Amino acid sequence: MKIYNFSAGPACLPETVLQAVKDAAIDYLGSGMSVMEMSHRSRPIVDLFETASSRVKDLLDIPSNYHILWLQGGASLQFSMVPFNLLSENGSADYIDTGSWSFKAAAECNKLGIGKIIASSRDSNYTFIPKEYAQNFDSSYLHITSNNTIYGTQYNKFPEVESDGGILVADMSSDILSRRIDVSQFGIIYAGAQKNIGPAGVTLVIIRDDIIGNGNREIPTMLNYETHVAKNSMFNTPPVLSVFAVNETLKWIEDLGGIVEVEKKNINKAEKLYEEIERNSIFTSLISKDDRSMMNIPFVHTDQSMEDYQFLLFCDERGLKTLKGHRSVGGFRASLYNAMPEEGVDALISAMQEFEDSKKL
Repeated sequence: MKIYNFSAGPACLPETVLQAVKDAAIDYLGSGMSVMEMSHRSRPIVDLFETASSRVKDLLDIPSNYHILWLQGGASLQFSMVPFNLLSENGSADYIDTGSWSFKAAAECNKLGIGKIIASSRDSNYTFIPKEYAQNFDSSYLHITSNNTIYGTQYNKFPEVESDGGILVADMSSDILSRRIDVSQFGIIYAGAQKNIGPAGVTLVIIRDDIIGNGNREIPTMLNYETHVAKNSMFNTPPVLSVFAVNETLKWIEDLGGIVEVEKKNINKAEKLYEEIERNSIFTSLISKDDRSMMNIPFVHTDQSMEDYQFLLFCDERGLKTLKGHRSVGGFRASLYNAMPEEGVDALISAMQEFEDSKKL
């Protein structure tokens, strides 16, 4: 039985990537050594990092005035690194709160400066992206979370920064490389790899040159972007195996035809599932139609008295795994990241239809 993993993260990876990791774990490039055993200062590993960075730049059409960093600590560490590097001691930043992760990012900012939540959909359990808000003229940056893994909302249009010299910062952990974006709109983009581009252990940071080294406060060495730019992400021993897996995933995206083709596939998968949720009498979506995510699709029973475990068990018996919704939302969540094949979505839709039929008997 074919298994389809709908986990929100760590998420499914392409089979070709898993096979490449398996091979490199034993013998990397015919060296007789595992990729995990090789010095990060050796030529093969330096080449690996340079190739991965080049692939990201090509796939996202990143302008020449940006650096690519491969860091550790996940997006959660970026919640602190961003204000450390962009805020003065008493500086302030604007945050749009669209879910748990954006709320946590603002909370970390408040430990280093003033993180002002200028708009939030928290009172509605994050079922929409706020569109109306007033930015602060003295804000150093505006922070958004482009896709909300738990609640299933996603920006279709990114906001413009109104403060003089302000910077747009985005946590794109759960939709990076899933669609075309204009990187030049942003000063910093960061993304934990474990949802859409690789395994846990590495964080991609895309940072504009003029931001680097402009902090006017004392910054711990490891939290300073300038440290990592100067050492090409090798100030300390980097997560080589994770970067290898990311590079293989980037190669896989190239082979599919690049971001344009990936975006088409993602739109098609999401549209299929949303259409079934709308049609099916058993299930419904609570998310505003204008803000629905392509990546993470939560849905619940139309009849709230129905027990979730019945459908979860029904799916599990059919090889459809990790569909339980986040505890703060309940119900179900299907994560349709790049590596989820259309066949997996079709299998889930079939299960939803079978389950509906079983309840009519």
